[in-house]
Amino acid sequence: MKRVLFDIAALIARIITGVIFVAHGWQKWQGGHSAIASGFGEMGIPMPELAAGYAMVVELIGGVLLIIGLAVRPVALLLLANMLGAIIFAHWGKGVFVGEGGWELAAALGALCLLFLALGGGRIGIDGILSAMFRRRHERRAAEEDLVSYRPNRTDTTTGSYGATDTGSYGGPTTPARSTAEEPPDVPRQPGAPQQEPQQRPPQSRLNDEDMREIDSLVADEPPQHRKPPNR
Repeated sequence: MKRVLFDIAALIARIITGVIFVAHGWQKWQGGHSAIASGFGEMGIPMPELAAGYAMVVELIGGVLLIIGLAVRPVALLLLANMLGAIIFAHWGKGVFVGEGGWELAAALGALCLLFLALGGGRIGIDGILSAMFRRRHERRAAEEDLVSYRPNRTDTTTGSYGATDTGSYGGPTTPARSTAEEPPDVPRQPGAPQQEPQQRPPQSRLNDEDMREIDSLVADEPPQHRKPPNR
């Protein structure tokens, strides 16, 4: 409710302030740039030609922008600088009342411009409409990003979401395509199991027949029969 009241009050203040500036700016345009620059020179305003052109453009165009609510803060800054120059160089030392050339009107307009500079022109205006559009677009983009972050990832046609099956876009899992040439499974070696040594061929025996007979007699618990040496 407070925000709505502020928007309405800001709209009324913008329109009234803008109409006053447009009226003064249009009066200066009707008088002509040379006449306004001559009057500024008589008031002691430095660079009267530049100051006259600045005042004419800022008051006329700035007043229109205040009415429609476009670029309110930059326009308020320019108009505030214009009013400060008018107070310092044209109205200071002549009292308060505007009928005596005082600074009351310039100060009131400058104070309104200061409020617009600090608080903006409200939501009822072009600035408010553009701001609402950009804010809604940003919120929509943030909502879409959040939706994408919580949506399950789409999988391809080969591995699926976890590298085992293909789930498609939103359907259930399907059986993956098997390769034509199946390889034997590579069974990993269990930890702690003894590693099998490659089979080696037994070494060739170098025992002669007599040695083999002695071995057989020992196994059969019979005394070995020694061969008698041949007679010489």
